Amino acid sequence: MFNSQLPSISDLPTSRQLLGSTLVAIAGAAAILVTVVLPSEYGIDPIGAGRALGLTEMGEIKTQLAQEAAADRVSEAARASNDGAASRVPTADQETAPGRADAQSPDAAVRSDQTEVVLKPGQGAEVKVAAAKGVRIGFNWSVQGGVVNYDTHADAPGISYHGYGKGKQSGGEAGTIVAAFDGKHGWFWRNRTENTVTIVLKTSGAYTDIKRVV
Repeated sequence: MFNSQLPSISDLPTSRQLLGSTLVAIAGAAAILVTVVLPSEYGIDPIGAGRALGLTEMGEIKTQLAQEAAADRVSEAARASNDGAASRVPTADQETAPGRADAQSPDAAVRSDQTEVVLKPGQGAEVKVAAAKGVRIGFNWSVQGGVVNYDTHADAPGISYHGYGKGKQSGGEAGTIVAAFDGKHGWFWRNRTENTVTIVLKTSGAYTDIKRVV
């Protein structure tokens, strides 16, 4: 009774048919890799299809910003290491100041700041705020004299990079960062134009510190 439901040998695909299906699947995967994945993720466009579809520029932005952010994180880590010994020794003010807030404090007062950053051609800079998880950081930055590439991200001990958004050739952005964890959250900019530009950053929220780190 059960054998009557099994397919007959003639109904099964032949070895040649299986091989053909496998080759078609491989060809399809290779086509997707070349036309979509490589251009959109890595900026590699061997046949020009990615640029025609507008994907290559996306990949170039991702690759460029990732390289810039990685280089600047290395610089920041080296600078933090040099500053660490001094920061571990409290000053008299630090020992006596009551209610001193840090990135772990959920009750930090709401504050507003304006920061200006001047970038020469090819120069990059990064500004970050220290905030606890869940803190909402409103921001509005604009560029005077040109456009910049940007990467909005965060880091913390044990977390080297957490992205909030990035872009290329922008004259300004506005929005709200919701801190994903206790740590430093902010913006990296790179001036790829031939002119010196000035970035004016306005921030507000219950963060405890804001400073330029690069």
